[in-house]
Amino acid sequence: MEILPNLSRRDFIKTSALVAGGLVIAFVVPGVRRFALAAPPAANKLPAPNAFLRVGNDGVITVLLAHSEMGQGVWTALPMLIAEELDADWSKIKVEHAPASTLYAHTAYGMQMTGGSSSTWSEFDRYRQIGALARTLLVQAAAQRFGVDAAACRTENGKVIAGAQHASYGELAELAATLPVPENVTLKNPKDWKIIGKPTKRLDTPEKITGRAQFGIDVQFPGLLTAVVARAPVFGAKVKAFDARKANLVPGVVNVVQVPSGVAVIAEHFWAAKLGRDALQIEWEQPANAPVDSVTLREQYHKLAETPGTAAAQTGDAISALKTASKILDVEYAVPYLAHAPMEPLNCTVRVSTDKCEIWTGTQFQGMDQQIAAQLTGFKPEQVEIHTTFLGGGFGRRANPAADFVTEAVQVAQAAKAAVKTVWSREDDIHGGYYRPAYLHRARIRMGANGKPVAWHHTIVGQSIVAGTVLEGMLVKNGIDATSVEGVADSPYIKSVADHRVDLHSPKNSVPVLWWRSVGHSHTAFVMETLIDELAHVAGKDPVAYRRDFLKKHPRHLGVLNLVAKKSGWGTSLPAGRARGVAVHESFGSFVAEVAEVSVEKGQIRVHRVVCAIDCGVAVNPETIVAQMESGIAFGLSAGLFSALHFKDGRVQEANFNDYRVLRLNEMPKVEVHIVASSAKSGGVGEVGVPPIAPAVANAVAALTGKRLRELPLTLPS
Repeated sequence: MEILPNLSRRDFIKTSALVAGGLVIAFVVPGVRRFALAAPPAANKLPAPNAFLRVGNDGVITVLLAHSEMGQGVWTALPMLIAEELDADWSKIKVEHAPASTLYAHTAYGMQMTGGSSSTWSEFDRYRQIGALARTLLVQAAAQRFGVDAAACRTENGKVIAGAQHASYGELAELAATLPVPENVTLKNPKDWKIIGKPTKRLDTPEKITGRAQFGIDVQFPGLLTAVVARAPVFGAKVKAFDARKANLVPGVVNVVQVPSGVAVIAEHFWAAKLGRDALQIEWEQPANAPVDSVTLREQYHKLAETPGTAAAQTGDAISALKTASKILDVEYAVPYLAHAPMEPLNCTVRVSTDKCEIWTGTQFQGMDQQIAAQLTGFKPEQVEIHTTFLGGGFGRRANPAADFVTEAVQVAQAAKAAVKTVWSREDDIHGGYYRPAYLHRARIRMGANGKPVAWHHTIVGQSIVAGTVLEGMLVKNGIDATSVEGVADSPYIKSVADHRVDLHSPKNSVPVLWWRSVGHSHTAFVMETLIDELAHVAGKDPVAYRRDFLKKHPRHLGVLNLVAKKSGWGTSLPAGRARGVAVHESFGSFVAEVAEVSVEKGQIRVHRVVCAIDCGVAVNPETIVAQMESGIAFGLSAGLFSALHFKDGRVQEANFNDYRVLRLNEMPKVEVHIVASSAKSGGVGEVGVPPIAPAVANAVAALTGKRLRELPLTLPS
């Protein structure tokens, strides 16, 4: 842990106590200066503390989080880490989102953000250290007050106790704030944990079920206007001319302005802005490039997959080995573009004054948003205040390196010279871009006499989600976007094959793309886990037994596979018309296996039961983990069974949940989640439930019908 430099710990604690009325503990992110987009701190200028633990005189403990709460549960899991080491009274824990600052940078990724299923593991040590540090100071304060040695004191449920004497943390906070901060703290032995690892109800639940929680869409204050933007119907088109006369006649419309993304109608409320936009007459200048068409694109990808790509992984000579084979498995898989479609559509409120830009929004990328807003306004980053609200779903859409919805909102507010909330309808977002790319995989595999592959050539075709962004230099190496090949290039199945090669083609077109929940694993797990099932069938082996043979040297893969097989009753009989399918996949430092039990009813796939086993290392809050597995399975089933975007003449054909289908309540299967007890480093949970579900369902369908479905969403031939 790094304490603030060039300032005595005693002076900082004393100064902070005057402001907060209690004990304030600050800590700084190690390595925040790796954030290349941020200007380095001025010489001799003290950086702001990265995060605070405030113990008020009333005993309330406030944890300030640098991460965004979007349903994944960090509002509870991270305070649990502090509360454990602090021996806090859990009923007195409060949480707030931190402001935007480069000093809130993610410890691994170098910028303030929430994503990659990384919040818990990135803060696991640091937040415990803060709790332990606060506890040490409170014990020292109690020892002074009681006239005893600190070793004679113990802590319990927000109190320090020494014999018959006791004092609450609130009573000790001011005295603790005057004490020197120790250089080191000792963390609890895991065997002594009382909070970590115990199912804990979420702290944000009461706020959300009572409606007190503020999401971006809820932001309101006097004088705030609402804007709706008419954006190009085809990506790359620009406004050539527009007529706003009819829009200005709509009651409530106060202004119509052109911005780089289109034409904004600004009104007293959303409905007036929406009707005003409908009344606009816009002439669009079409882009020079040919418009994207899904059918044409699929054919282009098919042809690319037959040509050499850039090698992402290679051992031996797979291509030569396949040339001499008399019989190979040659298959093609495809997945479509997908929208994020969060329940709360995009929105962002901006107020620009002479010396400050204030932004209220649910964002996953405070660091990037702050930098871009500063560039747009000409302010220094510290003059851009971002008030992070709760997020009504993100799935990656609110973590855009281009900061598109924040950029647009700033530009609208600047053009309007007013405080404006720019709101996207769901149709706007589904039509407006930034999708999970469409991908095509081609696998050519030679089988050996033992039923295992001896040569494997795997080609992936799909847009890079980071090419052309500020993250390209970090994530693209030697022409390979790591997010396009993750789950294939590092697959334990492929790596066990002596002659293997993984190729990548990253074609470009006008469709804007972005990470989507589980990123590359959203398509690579589907392909790898259905492929391995197909190989098991060719070899005449049970799918679980076949995987076990591959995973002998991968104990965590094997652990979840064995657990899910046991809990699902793998190998036991099922009612007539039902079958099971299995998949196991590693992503974001966690290992997940799922078994899906399915039937086919009137030509439609129906999933009745999903059994899930997860090894995510140390399980901080099992209740959150179970919820996230259930969430990921529902999200993955939506894509696996229903969701797809299609382009015709450059236009997205889907618009809302009526034609961009997601799983409905009556289609949700029974889900059982089993957590592997582990002392390994915590992995992610927010995304890892998604990758295995589509292949598990596809494999169950194959077992039931004998038909291999190699394209998402899964559709049985009529």
